[in-house]
Amino acid sequence: MPHIQQLAPHVADLIAAGEVVERPASVVKELVENAIDAGATAIVTEIRRGGMGMIRVTDNGCGIAPEELPTAFLRHATSKMRSAEDLGKIGTLGFRGEALAAISAVSRLDILSRRSGAQSGAALHLEGGVPGDVRECGAPEGTTITVSDLFYNTPARLKFMKKDSAETAAVAGLMQHLALSHPNISFKFIKDGQDALHTPGDGKTESAVYAALGRDFARSLVAVEGCGGEVEVKGFVTAPLMGRGSRSMQVFFVNGRFIKSQLLTAALEEGYRNQIMKGKFPGCVLFVTLPAELVDVNVHPAKTQVKFAREKEVFDAVYHTVMDCLDGRGRPAEPAKPVEQTVNPRGDFFRTMDAKTYREEAAKPAVQSTPAAPKKPVWDTEWKKTAAVADVVQRPAGYQAFRPLEKPAGAAFGKPPASVTERKEEATAAKQPSAPGLKPEREEVPRPAPMREEKPFVPAIPQEKLDLPEQQTIEPQKEAPWRIAGEVLNTYIVCESEDGCIYLIDKHAAHERVNFDRLKAAAEPPMRQTLLAPIVAELPREDGALLLENAVLLEQFGFACEDFGDNAVLVREVPADIDAADTVSTLEEFAENLRGGRDLNEKRENLLHTMACKAAIKGGWVSDRKELEVLVEKVQRGEVKYCPHGRPVAVKLTRYELEKMFKRA
Repeated sequence: MPHIQQLAPHVADLIAAGEVVERPASVVKELVENAIDAGATAIVTEIRRGGMGMIRVTDNGCGIAPEELPTAFLRHATSKMRSAEDLGKIGTLGFRGEALAAISAVSRLDILSRRSGAQSGAALHLEGGVPGDVRECGAPEGTTITVSDLFYNTPARLKFMKKDSAETAAVAGLMQHLALSHPNISFKFIKDGQDALHTPGDGKTESAVYAALGRDFARSLVAVEGCGGEVEVKGFVTAPLMGRGSRSMQVFFVNGRFIKSQLLTAALEEGYRNQIMKGKFPGCVLFVTLPAELVDVNVHPAKTQVKFAREKEVFDAVYHTVMDCLDGRGRPAEPAKPVEQTVNPRGDFFRTMDAKTYREEAAKPAVQSTPAAPKKPVWDTEWKKTAAVADVVQRPAGYQAFRPLEKPAGAAFGKPPASVTERKEEATAAKQPSAPGLKPEREEVPRPAPMREEKPFVPAIPQEKLDLPEQQTIEPQKEAPWRIAGEVLNTYIVCESEDGCIYLIDKHAAHERVNFDRLKAAAEPPMRQTLLAPIVAELPREDGALLLENAVLLEQFGFACEDFGDNAVLVREVPADIDAADTVSTLEEFAENLRGGRDLNEKRENLLHTMACKAAIKGGWVSDRKELEVLVEKVQRGEVKYCPHGRPVAVKLTRYELEKMFKRA
């Protein structure tokens, strides 16, 4: 049996680092939170190669004294706690005293710091957690920490790192949350030499939301504010019509700390009940403030989860604040203006008068206005000008203007036109005086219309005599053993079978299953449609990086995506079954599915679920009779039983059950 022995300090530090430092974003989180606790008003974060190459955090906080630099990198060394009682009322972001020790144990670290009012600063270099000598040097007020070659001495952790784009997106998402939680601090984030985020630090939450989450999301927000007991809630939520395809834009802060809480998510979405479209999720930036002793932040090493002492009070505060804002009950009503201050833009409309004034007004004769002379159209004037100019133009010799012949009154339709000789003879006869007994020089004899000579039809290509099979009689198709009685709520098909059973069929669920089976059984990729104008999908940074990381997989499903910069994805092609207007919401759900899938096959199935749902007819749509017949046939034949998400497609109601409802059985 192996003997029990104490681990070496270096091994213990590596184990502790595995709990605190999971990826480059974990390093940035610890360093920036320390800068916030130091009272900094401006923080600059710079990374290269997703943080695997270099991480540098610079602040203008209080700084560290030269003699305390080596102590800062010891385990459980902190300036934010003094006794065990402080654990019950933690008010700082960092308090464990393990961050700097864990980071220095798995990297090469340099620190440069100068306290406010000091003449010079101090520098220290650590490699693998082993500190060097403290040396005096010039430095600005504040602290600068540079982390290089992360996980260089832990290859087991290094091989599990993701692509640089994914790690960069994780750091960018973290910086967004930190900037939102502290609008009074100016944050600047630089990735590979390019500015990715810069907040003004003017103390306004609106400015931080605009800079961190974008203009479109900021314009869809509605301010909320409320309280319940000792819990105060304020921030912004999206309008019900601006629902999103995932919960990625739900940001919660508790006492200035970004957290992930199912309790707060449930309270938020409960406030939107019956006001947001099914399948859509609200976005928010909510700040929950409560006494420090009512929340425990020491339940997770990354400090992204908390535990509330009064969960119901927190739930009710968030729920009622959101619901009151959406219902308009939280806004003060504007007082109505007095009657004498009401301005009527039309003095002759909706006037108030007594009966005598009304009779006098009605007895007055109506004033008839003289109609104004109709204006000549512009085209008439322009045509006359053109005609006058045309008359001045000299005609060549022998030119005769064409004038259409006037058709004589009573002329029969279809009469062949007279020849020129006949018209001359008719004109001569009209000039001769008519007298009694005087015969005309020539008696008109009606001429028959010339008959068109019919020529035999000769085909251009000689036709061969085909031996056609004997005529076959097609038997009429047998009637189906069911009958579609109609459709209710434009969602459920009512079908009656020959055995007296009634079926209610959810047409969306049935069509969704048909699409899913077709896409899953297809041997070729789905047909694409190239967009005339590419769509720019502005997604959260982590979602955009996740989609670009799986661009090859999306290509197999008919989406042609490419990086458009600044957390945006450019979509040039979409599947033919997907409406172009649903592209952004589909990609949001794709990102959620890719994040939750355990292996490639599960991710593929989740993507197929989303595509089948987006391409299916929706409840509430008016459907053609033929569409309903196809869906009913597949359900009645047993081809479709459940939708891809496991919900039943049809509900059966027997004759006995129906009669039992009406007390007939």
